[in-house]
Amino acid sequence: MAKMMGPRFKKCRRLGLNVCGHPKAMDRAAKGIARDEKKLSPYGTQLLEKQRLKAYYGVLEKQFANYVKKATKSKSSTGTALVEMLECRLDNLVYRLGFASSIRQARQMVVHGHILVDNKKVDIPSYNVSIGEVISLREKSQQNKLFKENFIVNTTSTYPYLEKNITNLSGSLIRQPERFEVPIEIDDILVVEFYSKLK
Repeated sequence: MAKMMGPRFKKCRRLGLNVCGHPKAMDRAAKGIARDEKKLSPYGTQLLEKQRLKAYYGVLEKQFANYVKKATKSKSSTGTALVEMLECRLDNLVYRLGFASSIRQARQMVVHGHILVDNKKVDIPSYNVSIGEVISLREKSQQNKLFKENFIVNTTSTYPYLEKNITNLSGSLIRQPERFEVPIEIDDILVVEFYSKLK
């Protein structure tokens, strides 16, 4: 399975944005030389936003382009639909619920079969979670101290479209996320504009 590799902090500094969520990711970023201050052409600005959004969710180009294509068919705005689809990926919701400390760790947990959706093993990170589906740790994985502590301790970030059950070590998507509730600093309109020029 293809996946994004390479140093996370270096990628964050290159993109000028903390896309991996680690609190120390931008510590070594050059002060006063922020990427936003560099002169970028309109195309360069659109490309940068596209790269940032891809990095947030750890999605490769071909799969990302497919998400954009699906989003254009949505009744809502393309940018909003795109972000909402990415947000409902299984690996991302495993991360948002606190089972993992990063999107990479969440993807690894899914691929290795630690995650159940409605009590059935799902090992596809891009699986689209539907409203009402319950995400949980399989019984054997509940004995893993790291997974359990991640989930219990990670209560600082709560999302109104998710519901956590500490007792059962599970969580569920209770409704579609609204764009303003998704904690990513991206101008998704620029991403859509980038792909519209490729047609």
